[in-house]
Amino acid sequence: MDLRHLRYFVAIAEHGSFTKAAETLRIEQPPLSQQIKSLETELGVQLFIRSKRGAALTDFGEQLFEKAQTILRLEQQFHLLARGLSLGEQGRLRIGMAGAVALLPLIPKAIRAFREQWPDIVITLEESNTPALCEALRERRVDLAIVRPPAPDPDIALHPLFDEPTLIAIPKGHPLSKRHTLRLIDVAKEPFLIFDRSLGPGFYDAIISACQQAGFTPRFGQAAPQIAATIPMVAAGLGVAIVPAYLSQIHADGATFHPISGPSPRASISLATLETELTGPSANFHQILLTAGDNNQILT
Repeated sequence: MDLRHLRYFVAIAEHGSFTKAAETLRIEQPPLSQQIKSLETELGVQLFIRSKRGAALTDFGEQLFEKAQTILRLEQQFHLLARGLSLGEQGRLRIGMAGAVALLPLIPKAIRAFREQWPDIVITLEESNTPALCEALRERRVDLAIVRPPAPDPDIALHPLFDEPTLIAIPKGHPLSKRHTLRLIDVAKEPFLIFDRSLGPGFYDAIISACQQAGFTPRFGQAAPQIAATIPMVAAGLGVAIVPAYLSQIHADGATFHPISGPSPRASISLATLETELTGPSANFHQILLTAGDNNQILT
């Protein structure tokens, strides 16, 4: 069935006249009458009682009229949705976030800005580690993920966002905790609290490399289950840690945070996607992240 036939049927029913419907549809009346006859033949029912006064719906026509209106409304909604999806104005956006990156002020600000501009997009959030999020991308359980590079999967495209500065976290009361800044070599003899390399190989390697460049290999203490978990472990007096600066927002009474004097590791953040070219909501969210980063809203 051609949807055009349904539009003709609804127009005649609404106007109660073939002539008025033809004027509204901007077609000649004879072709309109022929199209309705073809529709009636296809359906096997008579839709209108024709008279000199116009056209009235038959009982069959009345029952089909409401359904025809519903179908045409759905067609319109379908086209609007398709257009909205193509423009990134409708649909859903499933965002994955590597451990604790949600604490970056940039992230909630970007999400809020996105929702204000595209309120019809449904946003869902999932927090995990970089390898798990890359697997979620492969399985299309998330549309994009904010991760710490590198990605373990060569099919994952990484779009660099920014590099975070790092701090040294020291147990409160430690002799070094009274100093404002510290060099890496200052904590060379302390047990280092660090996460398993599989959770963030890029940041892990950056920490080890920076320590080696400072002239020592870190002595590992207890392993942390996640990057953010190092803070309460430092507060418990289990050792020291090199952490992204934004983690200083975790108010642990037993820890102090110190800028690093001299060479220090950087914690890189990238947007990971399964496709190299971003489209729709993913492209819009990426642009908001870049804009926020350019406006120095990463840590404030």
